[in-house]
Amino acid sequence: DILSHQLAQKQGTVSTKTRSEVRGGGRKPWRQKGTGRARAGSNRSPLWKGGGVIFGPKPKKVILKLNKKERKLALQTLLYNKRNNISVIDNLENLVELPKTKTFYNICKKCGINLEQKVLVIVSKKTPALKLSTRNMKNVEVISASNLNTLSLLKAKQI
Repeated sequence: DILSHQLAQKQGTVSTKTRSEVRGGGRKPWRQKGTGRARAGSNRSPLWKGGGVIFGPKPKKVILKLNKKERKLALQTLLYNKRNNISVIDNLENLVELPKTKTFYNICKKCGINLEQKVLVIVSKKTPALKLSTRNMKNVEVISASNLNTLSLLKAKQI
């Protein structure tokens, strides 16, 4: 699941031109026989300077399929293994009404959450106020429960 998540993060826009995509090279540089030179059909051949690239990278989307049950099992196992580091704050989205970092910081202090370590905040719905309150904090990542992934869970020291 981590590998598929990392592959999905790739931009995949790398590209090179093949001999057919390079501009020019329509005319035969010299005749086939009688010059003493090696035969050549185009000056955009990959062997020539300014020619195309052989088997160069092309834009592609890499998708690694993962079974639903496997993904679910990975999340369950991770949550079970990190059960000692999980704090539940009821109705956190509504506790932060104003987008102020200090408000969220005080809530964390009251609940005994160490903000020196990576903290993963899982909410049912990301509110704009909560998003703005946490975006300036170095070790805090807010994620909605529907977007929960194994990579975020693994990185986090406290949930």
